Amino acid sequence: MEQMYIKYKGLLLSIAYQMTGSFSDAEDIVQDVFLKAYDGNPQGLAEAPQAYLCKMVTNRCRDLHKSARKRKEQYFGEWLPEPVPTSDDENFEMIARSELLSYAMLVMLERLSPAERAVFVLREALGFEYADIAAIIDKNEANTRKLFSRAKAKLREAGNAAALPFTDDNAAWVRQFLNMLEQDRVDEVMEMLAQDVVLISDGGGKVVSAVHPIVSRSFVSRFLLGIMRKSASDGVSSSFRVSEINGQIGISIYSEQGIEAVTLFQIEDQLLRNIYLVRNPDKLKLF
Repeated sequence: MEQMYIKYKGLLLSIAYQMTGSFSDAEDIVQDVFLKAYDGNPQGLAEAPQAYLCKMVTNRCRDLHKSARKRKEQYFGEWLPEPVPTSDDENFEMIARSELLSYAMLVMLERLSPAERAVFVLREALGFEYADIAAIIDKNEANTRKLFSRAKAKLREAGNAAALPFTDDNAAWVRQFLNMLEQDRVDEVMEMLAQDVVLISDGGGKVVSAVHPIVSRSFVSRFLLGIMRKSASDGVSSSFRVSEINGQIGISIYSEQGIEAVTLFQIEDQLLRNIYLVRNPDKLKLF
């Protein structure tokens, strides 16, 4: 069982994280699945371990969806997925970056039903064949293809915005944006934002954050510059680290007390199209 755990833990964590948007929930699910598999020692585990374990994890995620949906409906303000650092920490080497959907896509997956989300993650992120997915979710192959098609249709409205991959050029671009904010260069900040840019902030009711999405170049620039001005007037010393988060470029913001926020981006036509600001301390424990 130990060898099986080592071999499949990364795959199962990747499935569970992308199906729930919570790395802590994903860890609990994978741990629970292996404990149940160890106690029961079912025949399916011996005959086809990967298929059996993937099915168990997928089912646990779908079972969790109902209670998670209720929690999110009662959540204060906007809900965003838990970001995961994927640069140097060996704890996350178990998640293959090439198998991670972009952070923005994780946000969009909230629009899908549990079955649609399962099919989309298994097919789009992990490249499973339709026949294998059908066996995992207890559907026939035709229904599985319909679920995938339905999921794609729901997500199509996301547009053409793309995640910023972690490259030297992109890191320099993000640092330039930070410098403009720090130097209060209003016009230049606005020039780096799309006309209909959207900023979503998640404080979970535990820290100050925007309760509703902020939309448009003028409002988003005011919000970001306001944060920088308030920090300066309060004498707060903050440090900004450009690093790899969820397999893409992101910013970790630290104060003397520790991690304060994580920011991820989407760009369109070389302009910032979506900005995701995670401030809920419960979602920043990995940083």
